[in-house]
Amino acid sequence: MQRMAVLAAVIFALGGASTVNAAANARVDALQGPAWLERHGERQPLAPGAELQNRDRVLTGSGGRVLIQLADGSAVKVGEDGSYAFNAMQQGERGRPHFAAAVDVAKGAFRLTTTIFHKYRSDRAINVRSGTVTIGIRGTDVWGRADAARDFVCLLEGRGVAMHPQAEPVSLDMPLAVYSAERGQAPGPIVRADPAQLAQWAGETEIQPDRGVQQAGGRWLLRYGPFDKDTVLGHYDRLRAAGYLPRIEPRASGETYLYHLRVEHLRSEEDAAALEIRLANVDRELPAAQLRRR
Repeated sequence: MQRMAVLAAVIFALGGASTVNAAANARVDALQGPAWLERHGERQPLAPGAELQNRDRVLTGSGGRVLIQLADGSAVKVGEDGSYAFNAMQQGERGRPHFAAAVDVAKGAFRLTTTIFHKYRSDRAINVRSGTVTIGIRGTDVWGRADAARDFVCLLEGRGVAMHPQAEPVSLDMPLAVYSAERGQAPGPIVRADPAQLAQWAGETEIQPDRGVQQAGGRWLLRYGPFDKDTVLGHYDRLRAAGYLPRIEPRASGETYLYHLRVEHLRSEEDAAALEIRLANVDRELPAAQLRRR
């Protein structure tokens, strides 16, 4: 009886998970799992189309990538094994083109860019803190990383102001300018990144083709089953714990129910096939999936 109550709650929650708010401050456009959303101390797998609230944290595992659209039309790309908090997000009143946010990168690589969902480049104020290094962004593209050894940001274009607790603020206006600090030390002199190095860094935050990418509006899905209720809940729990969000689909079978498990919003047939392999490694009891297009 308890397992049936849990299953009913899961199906009910999933049925109400697709509400979309056109005025969202931040929305997940695409992801390459594993990835999680942490809200109010609770962690759940991240889903394409999910809206982020202030104090939400996006977490990624090995191989994970997430593309997030902000309300001003800019995008935040985050890489694997990272932790990214979104705070102080606010839009201007009465439709004015203004947006403010603070992104706290505790660990991992990120890129903030205006070239994907471009609406306007002016009248925005976004601060990104990469470990101990902070850059104030107004119409600027920037890449950075925070890790155990060093925190840094690299200005790609535009202007910004870089800050560190042990130094005075510094204006950045030279493309490929790198502002960095070894952990526990004051920042060093500003240097210029090599373009080849930048290309390597960029690969750490780009969504990778045919790697199991899920995207809002993706029409491919994996369908497993049918299962009885205990079996489907076992698969559901294992996939969620690993950073993937399946959906349980009940089907009447005589006087009882059987259940299918669906992983949806895959961008292409190749992405679906790649994710099936990854999920089989996560849950070795999963049978072969049916690849379908909605």
